[in-house]
Amino acid sequence: MEHNKDYGFKDQIQRASVSIMNNIAEGFERKSNNEFKYFLFISKGSCGEVRSMLLLANELKKLESKDALELYGIAEEISKMLSGLIKTL
Repeated sequence: MEHNKDYGFKDQIQRASVSIMNNIAEGFERKSNNEFKYFLFISKGSCGEVRSMLLLANELKKLESKDALELYGIAEEISKMLSGLIKTL
């Protein structure tokens, strides 16, 4: 993705990725598990956005299929971890 010239597309994936991390951090700093869970759900939504953008990047040939699938798998695993954390709260 680093060699892709579609900076808007690339930026959207980066912003959604950063949103995952930042919402986890913000929720962790809250005073209750319910607030933490709320932000974890927002993180899961951002993770879904990343996966969607990766599928689109693959379809539009903005990313090599191998790379898109690898990154998609990582994003899917992160989503599963977030689900597990939500369940424990």
